[in-house]
Amino acid sequence: MENATLIVLLALLQYVFFTARVGQARGKYKVSAPECSGDETFDRMFRVHQNTMEQLVIMIPAAYAFAWYVSGLWVLVPGAAFILGRFMYSSEYIKDPASRTPGMALTLLANAVLILGALGMVIWGMF
Repeated sequence: MENATLIVLLALLQYVFFTARVGQARGKYKVSAPECSGDETFDRMFRVHQNTMEQLVIMIPAAYAFAWYVSGLWVLVPGAAFILGRFMYSSEYIKDPASRTPGMALTLLANAVLILGALGMVIWGMF
């Protein structure tokens, strides 16, 4: 479970980084809370932050389930892919939202591996 915890904590650290970046962008682009839109670059940073939170809701429990039912070591592979995918998504989305597909695809693939791997082993163990 240490590897799952490591991956989850690294993903959360990445999320904290995205959070801080949105906070800095609020000042830079003069978007006062509770406003959630303004300058186009701010809007993109905000969307990356929000989308990452949406994906973390899936990844965190799936990573622990995968580590428990599949492999405490192999959880590192889709976990690292998730983190890499989020950085790719962030970089591309901020430059041009139309270019976000590779990062989003890697994120979704990582989450699918975590979910389907754990689900498959849970079902396998039932029979």
